[in-house]
Amino acid sequence: MISLRYHIVSVAAVFLAIALGVVLGSTTVSDRLLSGLNDDNDSLTAQVDDLRGRTAEQERRLTAAERFAAAAGPLAVRGRLDRRTVAIVSTADADPADRDAIAALVAASGAGVVGEVQLTDAFTASARADQLRELVTRLPAGVQLPTDGDPGTLAGGLLGALLLLDPADNKPQASAEESAAALGGLADGGFLRVGADLRPAQLAIVLTGGAASGDGAGDRAAMVARFAAQLDRSGAGTVLVGRSASASGTGPVGVARADTAVTSILSTVDGTETAAGRIATVLALGEQLEGAAGRYGTAANAESVAPGAAAG
Repeated sequence: MISLRYHIVSVAAVFLAIALGVVLGSTTVSDRLLSGLNDDNDSLTAQVDDLRGRTAEQERRLTAAERFAAAAGPLAVRGRLDRRTVAIVSTADADPADRDAIAALVAASGAGVVGEVQLTDAFTASARADQLRELVTRLPAGVQLPTDGDPGTLAGGLLGALLLLDPADNKPQASAEESAAALGGLADGGFLRVGADLRPAQLAIVLTGGAASGDGAGDRAAMVARFAAQLDRSGAGTVLVGRSASASGTGPVGVARADTAVTSILSTVDGTETAAGRIATVLALGEQLEGAAGRYGTAANAESVAPGAAAG
């Protein structure tokens, strides 16, 4: 006869067997799982090491290419702007190192920088737009301003007449007295700073920094783009240049490139923090002399790296 004790012992044995099976099974699964994870970790580590090696090699190549471009720059632009004169207009966020490097290449091309003006933050400030517009329309004497009431366009028309020679006869568009009075008025208003020994030039470079940020970023970028476009209409040629970020939607170069009416006359260059961008700036000035315009740099909205280079 099967007793109650026998049933209890049997049931206990069954549960003990099940528990032992679970323990042994989980141990085996854990060992296999850990082994698989270790293999995956080793594989990922190898991939990371490989990517790091490739990145380091790419950085070495880019550094070598930048050094080569910097060394070859003077040869690439030699004679391109022979006996020409250039004015440089810098925005408040332009990097002085970019300005110095571009000026050196302008000199290597055979041209001379004869005028420099730095626009202040107030020049592009929305809160000062009405004041700038009123001042520009009141200052000129004998200077025909654009009919467009946008302050950037108006300021470009005024400064274009003061900074650039008339392309028709290569003569100043304003008298020395008119120029001094207008530039002095804008400087007194806090809109710009004028460099020493300023003389009218044949060509102009508008040098900006990167993308504008904060409230009204697009308006400030548009102000510079319109200013540069009107400056271009006033002389033999103008190039709007800036760092890589300037080609974005809130950068002056990017805003200019979004307007086909502007890109049909104004050349733009992004990447002035690189030797290639600076070389393209000087070559684009030469292109302007020939009546052509283009979009140069490495941004998606550029057509090629430099004038004469195949599209990327």
